[in-house]
Amino acid sequence: MRMYDLIQKKKQGAALSGDEISWMVKEYTNGAIPDYQMSAMMMAICFQGMDETETLQLTLSMRDSGDVLDLSSISGIKVDKHSTGGVGDKTSLVLAPMVASLGIPVAKMSGRGLGHTGGTIDKLECFPGFTTSLSESQFIENVNRIKLAIMGQTGNLAPADKKLYALRDVTATVNQMSLIASSIMSKKLAAGSDAIVLDVKTGNGAFMQKESDAFALAEEMVRIGNGAGKRTVAVITDMDQPLGFAVGNSLEVKEAILSLNGQGPADFMEVVYALGAQMAILGGKADTQEEARALLLDAVKSGAALKKLAEFVEAQGGDGNYVYHPELLPAAPHILEVKSSEEGFITRILAEEIGLASLILGGGRSTKDSEIDLSVGILLKKKRGDHVQYGDTLATIYASSMDKALEAYGKIVNAYHIGETPEKCPMIKGVIKEA
Repeated sequence: MRMYDLIQKKKQGAALSGDEISWMVKEYTNGAIPDYQMSAMMMAICFQGMDETETLQLTLSMRDSGDVLDLSSISGIKVDKHSTGGVGDKTSLVLAPMVASLGIPVAKMSGRGLGHTGGTIDKLECFPGFTTSLSESQFIENVNRIKLAIMGQTGNLAPADKKLYALRDVTATVNQMSLIASSIMSKKLAAGSDAIVLDVKTGNGAFMQKESDAFALAEEMVRIGNGAGKRTVAVITDMDQPLGFAVGNSLEVKEAILSLNGQGPADFMEVVYALGAQMAILGGKADTQEEARALLLDAVKSGAALKKLAEFVEAQGGDGNYVYHPELLPAAPHILEVKSSEEGFITRILAEEIGLASLILGGGRSTKDSEIDLSVGILLKKKRGDHVQYGDTLATIYASSMDKALEAYGKIVNAYHIGETPEKCPMIKGVIKEA
């Protein structure tokens, strides 16, 4: 088999066979196929596309290029959740303990934040001593014992995807649906869960800003998941404004704890319950959305979900006392309020601008090696649909220095759009179970 022939075949619009895709991924991962040939293939795929069979085979080949977790020793139906990323997205911190408190095993791999989107691991490290550096045996033991564990992605998880994404990033071949979907799903499938719930975000702060693109990506990923033998559901959710009020690591942890105490922001909890209901159904604890939601609401009301968060934090070396005393979490020394310069209704809050403001403050990473400040961030005081008067506080900035606070101020002011009439936008755009 020659890579030259495969490039020629795809360039002419023909479908690659399973054996050809498997060989190509394997040989590229081990260095036998040079970057310049794989670049040509990626560009050919961008122009010619891939059919459903090719996309599934590419995903499975990337999954099998490295470690695939074997979670068969964990009793019950293991359910994982993945978000395509957004601003203020602390969903896993609330969702995982809620679902685990129902007796559904949640064995999750998470990553760190890069750019203006936050990472679950960074948020969890607000708890002193907390670690996601678990061995596979520790990971499995924790899930069996308390139904919940979160670990960092192993270095050898879908290595083909790491190589391919780095190549695509510098050759203008990122934005192709099959390549995006296979990149995400190869890692999810390698994580070993039985069922997957996907939170596909759309709007200004999302990877897929157009709603039609978000639906297309969701359908592609659901098709891959089901084709790989994993029950997969996608929920398309709004990211045209930050999720909840808090943006920034410790601020988001505090909001997550408030949410588990029954005081979560309405928009955030709508997303949490929509995703959680799907996880409860896939995990075999409910048959309908209504039944699942009732179970989740009770988990919060009874305190079981909050208790599960503390148990989880302690099981991974953290101080669970912080769950019950969130005032102990890191706090920034400088505070600056962002005031409205006009009167009207908030029609939009550009999530990406708020995320970039958090990045300026030090709450995100501009490179993989950047250090983040867990204490900084932004607390929104007004959200879409709210009425504001001149001088009202739109948001509060928490910063390590006043210079950084002032730099972030302009981003936040520009993020707020104020008009004469309020606009309504549903948080849940749709649910896809079969594509």
